[in-house]
Amino acid sequence: MSAHPLDRLAAAVEARRGADPAASWTAQLLARGPETCARKFGEEALEAVIEAVRGDRGRLVSEGADVLYHFLVMLAARGVTLAEVLAELERREGRSGIEEKASRPR
Repeated sequence: MSAHPLDRLAAAVEARRGADPAASWTAQLLARGPETCARKFGEEALEAVIEAVRGDRGRLVSEGADVLYHFLVMLAARGVTLAEVLAELERREGRSGIEEKASRPR
């Protein structure tokens, strides 16, 4: 396995863009549009927050995987790649979070 699991997942999401929505959950989400993809991401993020508060490690791991998947679908729905997000993380690397946040336009 050469690629990182997130790279493989992002590629799978992109590959399903033109798939039959009846045969692919990813294709269904993408066909419903960016707003639906964003809403689904929000639902999954909230579920992860709930499991973090509950302290159920196994459920948090499972919900975390769902969050990552739905994040990639949401990005794809808006034409944003994982590589772009990773490049932004690299740009921020080594900077204080406080410093980085203060440098953002208001």
